[in-house]
Amino acid sequence: MRAHNQPVYMIGVAAKLCGVHPQTLRQYERLGLCVPARVGDKNRLYSEADIERVRRIQRLTQEMGVNLAGVELILRLLDEMEEMRAEFERRFKEYVQETERRLQEIAQNPAMPIRRDETLLPVPDLQVRPKTEL
Repeated sequence: MRAHNQPVYMIGVAAKLCGVHPQTLRQYERLGLCVPARVGDKNRLYSEADIERVRRIQRLTQEMGVNLAGVELILRLLDEMEEMRAEFERRFKEYVQETERRLQEIAQNPAMPIRRDETLLPVPDLQVRPKTEL
């Protein structure tokens, strides 16, 4: 199974998958809205992630009436939100692990008056919402 970001589609195939003209994909690339991988100087290869991004651009422009400048801003903000979400999840996991490690050290002391039949740190099962779909 290939990775979501693995570039595999030539521009013609990518355009058909997105329901756009290849020139539209070139315009999106010029504007920095979508950056496909390059093979040599001429050939562009699009990944599944690129295809999803172009479809998102199409939804924003065609269904929601957003112009390309607005799309650029929206996509940048969504990308930043996704990065912050991933960073939050990573830091929260590190916090839980470090806290559990410290509590285990404390629990090693047999004279410590703590309950040993339940977890020392009840951590809520936080579910961070996945990436926003537009």
